[in-house]
Amino acid sequence: MPPSSTDSPIEGDGILVSNQDAVDEKSAVTVLAGKDETKVSGDELSGEDDGNSEDVIIVNGADAARHLLPLRDDFDNALTFRSILLASGLACFQAVMNQIYMFKPTAVNIQGTFIVLIAYFCGNAWAKFLPRGDKFEARWRARGGEGKLPWSITLIKLLNPGPWSLKEHSICAITATSASNAAASSQVFAAQNLFYNMPFSAVTVILSTISIGLFGYGLCGIMRPIAVWHVESVYWYTLPTVKTLQGLHWQEVKNSKPLRYFWYAFTGMSLYEIIPAYVFPWLNSVSIPCLAAQKATGLTGETLTYIFGGATNNEGMGLFSLSFDWQYITSFQTSLPLKLQLHQAIGIGFCFIVMSGIYWGNGWNAKSLPFMSTELLMANGTSYPLTSVFPNGVLDKSALAEYGVPKLTGTFAYAMLMANAAIGALIMHCILFWGNDIKEAYKSAKQGRYDDRHHQHMAKHYKEAPWWWYIAVLVISFIFGLVVVLKENISLPAWAYIVSLIIGIIIAPFSTILFARYGNGIATNNLSKMLAGLMLPGRPVGNMYFAAWSHNVISNAVNLSNDLKMGEYLKIPPRVMFLTQIYGTILGGFINYAIMISVVSGNKALLANGNGDSSWSGATMQSYNTNAASWALASYLYKAGTPYAMVPVGLAIGAGAVIVHRLFYQFIPKIGRFDISEINMPQFIQYAGYIPYNQSQTCIIFSWIIAGFYVQYYLRNWHPRIFKDYSYLITGAFDGASLTVIFILSFAVFGAAGSAHNMPSWWGNNANGNYDWCPTS
Repeated sequence: MPPSSTDSPIEGDGILVSNQDAVDEKSAVTVLAGKDETKVSGDELSGEDDGNSEDVIIVNGADAARHLLPLRDDFDNALTFRSILLASGLACFQAVMNQIYMFKPTAVNIQGTFIVLIAYFCGNAWAKFLPRGDKFEARWRARGGEGKLPWSITLIKLLNPGPWSLKEHSICAITATSASNAAASSQVFAAQNLFYNMPFSAVTVILSTISIGLFGYGLCGIMRPIAVWHVESVYWYTLPTVKTLQGLHWQEVKNSKPLRYFWYAFTGMSLYEIIPAYVFPWLNSVSIPCLAAQKATGLTGETLTYIFGGATNNEGMGLFSLSFDWQYITSFQTSLPLKLQLHQAIGIGFCFIVMSGIYWGNGWNAKSLPFMSTELLMANGTSYPLTSVFPNGVLDKSALAEYGVPKLTGTFAYAMLMANAAIGALIMHCILFWGNDIKEAYKSAKQGRYDDRHHQHMAKHYKEAPWWWYIAVLVISFIFGLVVVLKENISLPAWAYIVSLIIGIIIAPFSTILFARYGNGIATNNLSKMLAGLMLPGRPVGNMYFAAWSHNVISNAVNLSNDLKMGEYLKIPPRVMFLTQIYGTILGGFINYAIMISVVSGNKALLANGNGDSSWSGATMQSYNTNAASWALASYLYKAGTPYAMVPVGLAIGAGAVIVHRLFYQFIPKIGRFDISEINMPQFIQYAGYIPYNQSQTCIIFSWIIAGFYVQYYLRNWHPRIFKDYSYLITGAFDGASLTVIFILSFAVFGAAGSAHNMPSWWGNNANGNYDWCPTS
């Protein structure tokens, strides 16, 4: 059996520094040579906290804080001229990439490691090739210079103070992430233009995007005691980025085996990724059943494709398909904790069974419509004419009477039911299982007691951003949004705007807590759109804006809380974090507007069709719009007596499942050594309805599960030293390499810079059929 986890008590930080409120501008060297003879322990400088952590199995947040994440702080400057300038450039770059991939056939999450590597090379090049201020100062003092530096040396130090530091590097990554958060908010504007021909102004987009981002940031500031300072708020998926940053600055290739393997992995993946991404795309969707039955026709071929196909959106469930393309697997999957991997695998298995039962059992009259689709459909399976039924974004009842009430595929109706159930379960689980912990976290923060040794260190050495700063952000962002609602034609009344923000305020803590502890959250947009449909019937565009100021505020609160935690791991001063995140959020509003307008204007006809082509796809927009339009017709689709009446009842079903779980736990807290409280109904329910609702290729699901279990079960339990020293670095290298290659290919051959240069069709690139060779009708 693998060794058991050590739950050792959390110790103090062990660093002694001079008695100052903040030491932002002192380096570790200054402290060691310091005028008050301070000391930094050797263990802390090496990044190790004790001598017995090599074989410790990382299970929970306390383990990660104690044994996985070093407490080292070099007290180097974070805000410099070059860090601000490079952060601005990289923020623009990541915002552009995230916005572009929203209109790609398969969504790709631009992992933090990609930006980290770009910033690493740019920062080191800056430090190496421009005159170094520290060297000029050293030569000047060696020649007897004293007192104030000459203006020329001061200027050189401003432009290039010295070696590219960890904190400067971190600022670049965090600012870029803050800017890219705005991409999701722009969906409403793209859908408004694509499906309703409703023009919008730059003021509408920019003020709305900044309002949504800043309101989310204000909320995350209020939630800091439970969302950032709590030891179990780990944000597991950000650990590859953190470990990569630390490894690049604290280790040298010649002396560090993990760092050498990082660059081996980066180089290998860079060479390999070209093959599945462009030359041999079959490797992304390897399906042995499809290869064996590729000549099947008729009902047999259709059934085989529905079960085993998954190379393209809505092709099929992807059962037993495997993907060997890392751009779709990513370190996000391998960094999720084992308990979430288990919920995911069991939930997706349940989803396969229920989807099959619904379609072949003809639930919701499923056989008369496509097997998988997120569109609103006519009774004959063709697309529903939303533009005709909702001219200028408002329901035309005569057109509705002419075309009839739209239909949903059985699998999509089931997915919406489960999405609602997951939201109900989320709220109830946080209240019933974590309610007392939330109260204790705020009490501890008020008394200045913290279980997380990383926050103990931050509280001791840096000034915290005051609460009123975040409250001021909330007020300003509220005013920005109110200006848009009152001045622009978005079919959202001011009272509904206020209600949407209240919903965001209520749900954000629950979503953030779950995401922080499990590494993955629950989509809450269904709840927003359902309430909007009840309050604003017949207004899909107003529904989208309502959801943007509730659900997107929630998702921004989650993302920005994650960045704040990353700042604690990397020891970025809280006030610097506040300024850079605000700056990145505002910058992202302008950048995302420019890119969204460019993509939508140049590909409008293509994007309005959910399937698109190999370069561009409106599938994400189509799903988003279908959801909004269906809720705008809530009184026709979901009222009692209609075929889809169970969909909104999902909220109660999910909440009820958690209540039953809590009652069972009250009487039977453990079965053997298994703690019943470890069951998380929101996560299970979410994955039990995951496949039809998410527009990713389903061929990657089994590769997700295999990669996740290999890292989080096998390596973590049986090779804990490899897991601790290598797993996050290597998967981070894979991320950076694959996304670097995809970025280059996007402009070189995929048409991001103009015309596309498609790979000639051959057996490994079945461009005239399904890439996985599943039968086509």
